[in-house]
Amino acid sequence: MLLARKTLRTAFSAGPLSTSSSRRRCLSSRASAVLSAALDIPTTTTTTTPIELPGVYDGEWKGTGDAFESVCPTTGEVLAHVKSASPVELHEVLEKAREAYVYFRSVPAPRRGEVIRQIREALAAKRDELGELVSLEMGKIRTEGIGEVQEFIDICDYAVGLSRMMNGRVVSSERPGHTILEVPNPLGVLGVLSAFNFPVAVYGWNLSISMAAGNATIWKPSPTTPLCSIAVTKIVSGVLEKNGIPGAVAGLVTGGKDVGEALVQSREVDMVSFTGSENVGRIVGKNVQSRFGKVLLELGGNNAAIVMPDADLSLAVPAVFFGSVGTAGQRCTTTRRLYLHRTIAPEFLSRLQNLYTSLKPGDPLDQRTLLGPLHTRSALDIYDNAIRELRTAGADILIGGARYYDDGVERLPPPLDRGNFVRPTIAVPPPATLTSTSTATSSSLWDTERFAPILYVAEFEELEQAIAWNNAWIGPTGSDTGIVNVNVGTSGAEIGAAFGGNKSTGWGRESGGDAWKQYVRWSACTINFSDKAPLAQGVDFTRHDTKLPSNIHEIKFRTQKNVTISFSTRRRKKL
Repeated sequence: MLLARKTLRTAFSAGPLSTSSSRRRCLSSRASAVLSAALDIPTTTTTTTPIELPGVYDGEWKGTGDAFESVCPTTGEVLAHVKSASPVELHEVLEKAREAYVYFRSVPAPRRGEVIRQIREALAAKRDELGELVSLEMGKIRTEGIGEVQEFIDICDYAVGLSRMMNGRVVSSERPGHTILEVPNPLGVLGVLSAFNFPVAVYGWNLSISMAAGNATIWKPSPTTPLCSIAVTKIVSGVLEKNGIPGAVAGLVTGGKDVGEALVQSREVDMVSFTGSENVGRIVGKNVQSRFGKVLLELGGNNAAIVMPDADLSLAVPAVFFGSVGTAGQRCTTTRRLYLHRTIAPEFLSRLQNLYTSLKPGDPLDQRTLLGPLHTRSALDIYDNAIRELRTAGADILIGGARYYDDGVERLPPPLDRGNFVRPTIAVPPPATLTSTSTATSSSLWDTERFAPILYVAEFEELEQAIAWNNAWIGPTGSDTGIVNVNVGTSGAEIGAAFGGNKSTGWGRESGGDAWKQYVRWSACTINFSDKAPLAQGVDFTRHDTKLPSNIHEIKFRTQKNVTISFSTRRRKKL
């Protein structure tokens, strides 16, 4: 049995471009081919000056703020410079998004669905090219990059159908002749602050459902994956333009921390969807809620797999293998903790180590590659620090535990030797680092999420013990984890169900299921079809000795909740 706790993390910001001369090399033919195909822009391999692209879109392309480098994590080469939003341009994007929302909310929902269908077709036509761009800029292997774009395509399909089914409901009233309607209405402007590890899909989840609901969206991507956001926005904007829809319905602002903070604090942004770390999520949540905005948080945590003695190891071992090393341990659902029943632990670990040994790092664009690089140089430090902490604690490192060029045994060939490659690691910390309580663990080894391919292993005797280590509960009454998988690995969520986690993961829900209900504002509408106006709960507030003057036909008043109530004494003429 496998139990998963959904997590997600990203950098909230990154600094402007580096002027390091070591990165000023000619663009490789490998990178040039991908950029030309995905971005439809001319590139060259004969100059040391990277191409410069505008990173702001609100119906027109612009960008006069700081320039950010897009760096290939596989080779270390600078792919492009992207000009971010200046404060003036950000203000313009916010204004145009509000104007676009006012227009778009009046477009019938099925018509909005048709626009989403066309976006789906445009994405599908460039699926492989976009997937390769994800591999080039983010670092995940090609099949995962293409799969991520497919996820955007799939959620578009879902949103097309949803555009005809975003229904409210009729509620029975206790008052005779009354009907209550719960009605979903467009929300306004949605700000999406997405993550580097899924630079396309997370935006797709939000944009598709937001458009179906009648909102405008402003995308602030991770500053380390701006090219993916530009490529996607070019495709979406082309469809909007063809349909006469304002481009600011799907705006884009690249930039660093200042741009993210401005979106979070702006009252022009009715809802913020943030994917990132738990610490930054607290800041985002407090800022948005302080102005009574809506917030959707996808934050951190640790995914755990629990393997019982009756498990089919032919299913469980490959599931843990992909869960722990897929995307080089940088997935939101990466398996970071493995709890094995004592009776099967030796066999399980032997099989798992054999799979780890078969892994060879390589170019993510090569279809034979299963292990790509970490996304940034700072991620290497996170890996190094985690390994150092394990060794200090006396952990038994079964495999891995070093960068590929640090162990003196194997060095990668150029240009991979300049990439961010590390050895996937399996470690068994001392039992003393665990606790049997369900409220906390006694060591940061187990309760600190690290975006690196490091798997922490422990053995248990009873299922309840493993569940307690997982800081969770599960049973006949349900579970307190956002995602629970049985005989399935922790990675590989589908778009049909709502995606998200509980507790410090943020309680946010994106993608399918009832997630769409977060992207609308709800109104409870009570309609009186009768000739009487009884109050609910049997309250009688009538002065029986008072009659309405004959010359007064209607009384209106406004309550403190800004609800307008109208009573009329006019009667219809009988036919």
